[in-house]
Amino acid sequence: MTTTKGVLFDFSGTLLRIESTESWLRAALTACGTAMDEDGIARSAAALERAGALPGGSSPVEVPAELAGLWEIRDCEARHHRALYTGLARQVPLPEPELYDALYDRSRAAEAWQPYPDAVEVLAELHRRGIRIGVVSNIGWDLRPVLRAHGLDRHVDVCVLSYEHGFQKPDPRLFALGCRELGLDPTAVLMVGDDRTADGAATALGCSFLPVEHLPVDRRPDGLRPVLDLVG
Repeated sequence: MTTTKGVLFDFSGTLLRIESTESWLRAALTACGTAMDEDGIARSAAALERAGALPGGSSPVEVPAELAGLWEIRDCEARHHRALYTGLARQVPLPEPELYDALYDRSRAAEAWQPYPDAVEVLAELHRRGIRIGVVSNIGWDLRPVLRAHGLDRHVDVCVLSYEHGFQKPDPRLFALGCRELGLDPTAVLMVGDDRTADGAATALGCSFLPVEHLPVDRRPDGLRPVLDLVG
């Protein structure tokens, strides 16, 4: 049996979770100095959630036809990611046009993200054991400052981000890059993620896979702890 010497983690829904859609909207309103009444905020937040406009949040109930092509390649380039998510947000009428860019900018802010309760502890313990650690993410922006702000970066050896390479999970090339940057054969690497299709595709290379549930942080206090049992 091959010993696990490295762990690759997904980012959103695995190590950290994005804030609620209502919190996201309130932050953008504050940034733009725009006022909305409480009923308006609640209605707009619900509509934005149905539209799937919050990166890392719910998927759209229905992707508009004019955005369907971008949806498929949203994590391959930064410009695709911004165009897709601002386009989804624009399906919802808001009082000021600058709010759409403010919403997108907020989704990349460290304050919009919260680590799962066991994330720091699990990463620190893996690091203490000499396990190599990487983050492999489908994303359209640089998540490293978010990791840094929450004290996770000190335990992470490599980050492989889809928009920096032009392809996205489940493309096996992204996992292969992660393993290569860890300096490990895929058979010695465990992939941890909340998407059984995208993240689970690492098994095609020979990685093992541990799924976690994409839940709010207060409903998943110890979902990452099984990683410690799997690496011995």
